[in-house]
Amino acid sequence: MKRLAVALALLVSLSALAQKQHGHSMHKGPKMDMTAEQMATLQTKKMTLALDLTKAQQQKVMTLNLDEAEFRKAKWEEIKAKRESGEREKPTPEERFERENARLEHQIAHQEKMKEVLSDEQYQTWKKLRFAKAHRGEKKMQERRRRG
Repeated sequence: MKRLAVALALLVSLSALAQKQHGHSMHKGPKMDMTAEQMATLQTKKMTLALDLTKAQQQKVMTLNLDEAEFRKAKWEEIKAKRESGEREKPTPEERFERENARLEHQIAHQEKMKEVLSDEQYQTWKKLRFAKAHRGEKKMQERRRRG
């Protein structure tokens, strides 16, 4: 009877370990399987629904979203290549500052481009939506950290 219980416990633990892990490295996977054009198209359609964009605005926003999607896709591939090759190292404080500064400069430039395309009301709504999305992401990260 003891042997059966031990064998059963071993079998259950092995099957639990064999399950696919959905940890930190998996959270962006499905979106990154899409092409930049697909990501930009979906983002533009979501913005059209949320902001009631005109056809001319949709075309301009599509161009901006395509540029952003290509930029994100290239960064994602660069990080993925470094991770797979094993040359990913912890950045120095200066490198972290430079990366963060470049990221913020890129966001400011994108925000200015969006301000040119959108009306004042649409722009304010877009900013609120971005703010809410950013805070949802922060909450998810906090939950992940708590879980371990």
